Amino acid sequence: MDFSDLKTRIAEHARALGFQQMGVADLDLSQAEQRLHDWLAAGRHGEMGWMAAHGNKRSRPAELEPDTVRVLSLRMDYLPPDTQPVKVLQQKEKAYVSRYALGRDYHKLVRKRLARLAALIREEVADTRLARAFVDSAPVMEKPLAEKAGLGWQGKHTLILNRHAGSWFFLGEIYTDLPLPVDGPAEDHCGKCSACMTVCPTDAIVAPYQLDARRCISYLTIEHPGSIPEDLRRGIGNRVFGCDDCQLMCPWNRFASHSKETDFQPRHGLADS
Repeated sequence: MDFSDLKTRIAEHARALGFQQMGVADLDLSQAEQRLHDWLAAGRHGEMGWMAAHGNKRSRPAELEPDTVRVLSLRMDYLPPDTQPVKVLQQKEKAYVSRYALGRDYHKLVRKRLARLAALIREEVADTRLARAFVDSAPVMEKPLAEKAGLGWQGKHTLILNRHAGSWFFLGEIYTDLPLPVDGPAEDHCGKCSACMTVCPTDAIVAPYQLDARRCISYLTIEHPGSIPEDLRRGIGNRVFGCDDCQLMCPWNRFASHSKETDFQPRHGLADS
């Protein structure tokens, strides 16, 4: 079988399903695994106990899903047009909701599209045993995998950045037993820029490429089960669900495209609360 040609056909299917990019990664996440262990040892995951669960399945895909030899990493743009996030942040009588959460739950849409893609892969190769889709639904290191697959690099704020698309996109993965050609990892283009670190209202980016979730507004307003520490409350301002400041200030996001997915359009007036 010509696996290079198969990869091309799968990528075409992915674009037809609304994904803007697909890349293929091998399974070597040893460096990311060590960074994860160090991050957990420092307690920077806060109350997110699930980050420490499952042993090494998060960083060793074949332990999570036997027979895996490649991971397909895909991105889908989500930023709705005309949501004016900075304007909402400046109006303190309004409540700010992270731009990713304005529309329909992305898990449902992206997972459905990935499931369709997985079905198409099985149609392309009838004897494949594995084509399993994930969208935040299992211990998967989506950002290191996206970086290895060439979708972008992990910026100093730890989000994936793409030179042509910024960071306003969702990630999803398909684990497969097909030995597809891998893509080269993306090169880091953050350079000397520290805009994301400077703008963070609670100084959660404690060093370049190091995030302390215990100080992150997204964690504090979504994942944190208790009350918000008093010393961090002033920095949170009118953000009630998530935070986009590091993305809003990132120069690479001037290249971001607005999503054409109607399901990602704002609902219930959330864009201008």
